Amino acid sequence: MSITIRAITEQDNAPLAHLIRKVFREFKIDRPGTVYTDPTTDALYQLFQTPGSAYLVAEKDGVLVGGCGVYPTNGLPSGCAELVKFYLSAESRGQGIGAQLLQRSLQLARELGYHQLYLESFPELAKAVSMYEKAGFTPLPHALGNSGHFACNIWMLKDLREEEEAS
Repeated sequence: MSITIRAITEQDNAPLAHLIRKVFREFKIDRPGTVYTDPTTDALYQLFQTPGSAYLVAEKDGVLVGGCGVYPTNGLPSGCAELVKFYLSAESRGQGIGAQLLQRSLQLARELGYHQLYLESFPELAKAVSMYEKAGFTPLPHALGNSGHFACNIWMLKDLREEEEAS
């Protein structure tokens, strides 16, 4: 098994949008107020040309199986970005690919100068939420910023400076 993690290209737009919507249907969270209906889901390469943002895709044996990004969502505190559009195909979960994507995204966020990383999720994505907790994300009582994803009801934050000081 060969895993490649690389920056998004324009050719990734259609397969990535298909993968994201498939995951939303799988977990029955394909509803308004989510990435499922967000028009930017079909043009992620263009979205991640925004300064201060980055998006990584994971390929397994040359096939796109997931992705994860860092984005300067409007309304977030200074020095804080959002961990966004983190999805893996069903057949690629449980193989450490998600952990690799998460670690690379945390590293990217630090390289982009962020001190905190925020995320939004759903109880239906319990395995992902558990992975976030293990990575040091802590629950918040309310949303931060203006993602527009009003259907999300889990909000978490990670201080990226703790690990910098420890290393």
